[in-house]
Amino acid sequence: MAQLYHDASINGLAVDGVVPQVTPVLDEGDEQLEEFLGNNADYDEEAEEKRYYRRKRFLTVKSVIAASLGAALTYGVYLGLLEMQLILHYDETYREVKYGNMGLQDIDNKMLMGINVTPIVALLYTPVLIRYFGTKWMLFLSSGIYALFVSTNYWERYYTLVPSATVIGAMIVPFWASIGNYITRMAQRYYEFVNYKEEKIGEQRRLPRGASTKYIIIFQSLFFSIFHLCFTISQFPVYFFLSKFLYSFNHTLCDVKQCGASIPHGILPGFNVTILQSLPSSVDLIYMESALMLVALSSMLLILILCGSAYRPAEEIDLRSIGWGNIFQLPFKHARDYRLRCLSPYFIYTGFEVLFACTGFALGYGVCSIGLENLPYIITAYGLSACVFSSLGLSLIHLPRQIPLTAGPLLHSCLLVGLFFWSPTPRDQSQSPLLYLVAILWGVGSALNKTGVSILLGVFYEDKGRQDFVFTIYHWLQALAIFIVYLWSGFPMMAKLGLVLASALISVLSYLWMEHKINLKVPHRIPKIPSPRHKIRGYRYLEEENSDESDSEEEENDSEADRGERSASDEEDNREQPLQRRRRHKKGSCYEQAVEEE
Repeated sequence: MAQLYHDASINGLAVDGVVPQVTPVLDEGDEQLEEFLGNNADYDEEAEEKRYYRRKRFLTVKSVIAASLGAALTYGVYLGLLEMQLILHYDETYREVKYGNMGLQDIDNKMLMGINVTPIVALLYTPVLIRYFGTKWMLFLSSGIYALFVSTNYWERYYTLVPSATVIGAMIVPFWASIGNYITRMAQRYYEFVNYKEEKIGEQRRLPRGASTKYIIIFQSLFFSIFHLCFTISQFPVYFFLSKFLYSFNHTLCDVKQCGASIPHGILPGFNVTILQSLPSSVDLIYMESALMLVALSSMLLILILCGSAYRPAEEIDLRSIGWGNIFQLPFKHARDYRLRCLSPYFIYTGFEVLFACTGFALGYGVCSIGLENLPYIITAYGLSACVFSSLGLSLIHLPRQIPLTAGPLLHSCLLVGLFFWSPTPRDQSQSPLLYLVAILWGVGSALNKTGVSILLGVFYEDKGRQDFVFTIYHWLQALAIFIVYLWSGFPMMAKLGLVLASALISVLSYLWMEHKINLKVPHRIPKIPSPRHKIRGYRYLEEENSDESDSEEEENDSEADRGERSASDEEDNREQPLQRRRRHKKGSCYEQAVEEE
């Protein structure tokens, strides 16, 4: 009987209607598969999700710190090399012995012109470059351009230094616009990772208004606290290499008669043309430049390896697919917003005050009275002060934003009024404590200005699709201010002080006027960013939806804002439905006509 059941089971039959119960035998591989696919009693989905988003938050903070360190190292190397180069090329003996009649001073003038003049046209191409390469890759590319400038100093010639300086001038605005956009976007992503349990975060593209303000304040303050170390890093070449070759202040300042506010023209008239007591060897210069090149490459690797992307791949595609024509036009169209127009004097003033601290005050007051050997200490005091007091930007979490944003210009205005009446005595070392105090206080004002303006722009323009345009305008106006400072280098010191003081007061008044209009709820008009169009045909920016429209009504009315957030596919479906109905109606009428004819 057992054999019969066995044979019947093989043939698919059962004896007397009895179906045998065959127990499947699992081998070792099937058991592992069952264990993998089965329910795991030890798996906690909520804990795993919490761990995942904790890691995401850690990576976001790591990206911000890496971008800050990369920017600090890049600018520290750039400013340090430029300072060392200008000091060496100023010495008459160095020029004659090393390079003969090559005309190093003329090359330096052309190089400074390339750095300061080229950014004027950066408004035309900066958003296009950022949208084409992406925010992170634009940061990496810009740091590579600064490393290229370091490499050209191995062979100091007109055809190496001037083109590399011109390319650096072309990349200044894209570099800073990418940084502002990157830090703001990472703050918004950090908010998304903190509030991942909220359904509305995943459902809508635009974050709740003002939701990420706290993180924008924290991340911008963190960035500038790290970035301002670049002023200290830039003095390392002078600290560790050039200082042993410099004459003392009794030699370099022997013909200087006037300092500070009494300087009749130029930066430092009467300064000795020989400032090096011995010439550095070519091998030492190569070692120094190799060390700077190594630091520049390290900053590139920091940005490349440790910085995460600011946008998801689909978001990057959407940012580009609004059309290159719209990307080109939108920086100009953002000038319709009265907030940006009122902040424009503030943008220009922030360019004035930083460059005046590093050139006008540091040279006309500092070097003129206590010597060139103390220049690194003055710049270091300014940089460390700005680094420490950038943390004051955190006060925007609890204080009204008017306090930090007006405190910086007002502090600088008080210092400028004092500088009007102060003409230090040349070769008088007793004035050094007062010089360092002014440098520290100026650093406090610079920290408040830089941090406050970047936070304000991040809070005003939360839409991720327009942040690069706004930061482009901000840093372009800063670059324009630096070009104006380059032009006024031959002015009397009183004229320079007056221009900086006027810009500080105008920026405060213009900013307060903007806040007054905001309190009155005056509607601001900003251009509408077209929805992305994923189509094969070209000339997307010539379609019906363009950036000439305004988003002001959408920002005032939440329902209109929600309607503005509809995806492009939904809008296309809505437009295609009437067309499809007409086509179906036409097909139906033709079919009915054919039936009637039959």
